[in-house]
Amino acid sequence: MQKIKNNPMYSYLIILSVCSTAGLQAWVILFDNFLVNTAGLEGYHAGFLQSVREIPGFIAMFAVFALLFIKEHKLAVISILILGIGIFITGLFPTFTGLVVTTLVSSLGFHYFETVRQSLSLQYFDKDETAGLISRMIAVASATSVIIAILVFVGANWLSAVQLYMLFGGFVILTAFFMMFKDPTGKTTTPQKKGVVLKKKYWLFYTLTFMGGARRQIFIAFATFLLVQKFDFSIKEISLLFLLNNTVNYFSAPVAGRLIRRFGERISLSLEYIFLIVVFLSYAFVESRYLAVALYILDHVFFNLSIGITTYFQKIADPQDIAPTAAVGLTINHIAAVVLPVMGGYLWMIDYKIPFFAGAVLAGISLIMTQFIRLKNYKLP
Repeated sequence: MQKIKNNPMYSYLIILSVCSTAGLQAWVILFDNFLVNTAGLEGYHAGFLQSVREIPGFIAMFAVFALLFIKEHKLAVISILILGIGIFITGLFPTFTGLVVTTLVSSLGFHYFETVRQSLSLQYFDKDETAGLISRMIAVASATSVIIAILVFVGANWLSAVQLYMLFGGFVILTAFFMMFKDPTGKTTTPQKKGVVLKKKYWLFYTLTFMGGARRQIFIAFATFLLVQKFDFSIKEISLLFLLNNTVNYFSAPVAGRLIRRFGERISLSLEYIFLIVVFLSYAFVESRYLAVALYILDHVFFNLSIGITTYFQKIADPQDIAPTAAVGLTINHIAAVVLPVMGGYLWMIDYKIPFFAGAVLAGISLIMTQFIRLKNYKLP
């Protein structure tokens, strides 16, 4: 771990990841209550807006063309700046149309940063470091989320949602301006291809990425919404949930990294998908708000093992393909994510259980596909 921390790219990515997490977490905590209680919108609006939020992820592969004019680490900072602006203005437009626009802006910044963050992580760190690095980033993001949840919980006593959006958006904007003057590129890396890269050898990475995006978006779109609509969770209760969830995640994320290094990607991902099937099916039938909270936390605990998809790609990738394939991967991740929340929103109106059944099916397909992973990079105990 000390070797990772001595890399200047580590602190650079950590600071930007803190900004990204702080902004996104504030947006998520406030969003469902803002949607229902301020904007007066319904479940199908929530599904539609979640699909809108994934459109920038769908076009993430175009980030590689920006690299023709902008250095990759600079694109990361610009993306964070755009994210901050989007969050800052979110509360100012409490209408469906306004939320569509502000969601697109903030999501563009978030997804382009995620594309570049993954690319820089794979380029500037060795293969045996990556699982530890990414799990460490998740842990730091979780700690950030805990702080944001506390601030929202306390701030909700005196500040409106509009003011909270402006407060957190302003923080992200100011930090992005500060990071504009930093250059962490001390290590010489393989020049990256400037264009879209699609190769047959990456088919399993593409497949697992696609299924992961579909499955994840169902949970993001409807798990918290279920808590608000069915169990009447308030902003403060959602804040406490996020606080508890991210506290647990702070400790569980590094464990996920160690499991992947110890047992390899196939076993680790299989474990994730088995438990996610159980979580989705349980969420469809849950009647206790406390059990719903437990399921929410368990989903995030096991989702940490999805780091294995990224480390699997790093081990099979040609060095010059990392940046363009990371961008293509994020686009593939969001193909289903753009469509499924809208479909899920309408299915929710028929029976709220249907989206969670779909999530269980997708996790099952992922479990089957994971068995095609063949890497001799670990030993069984």
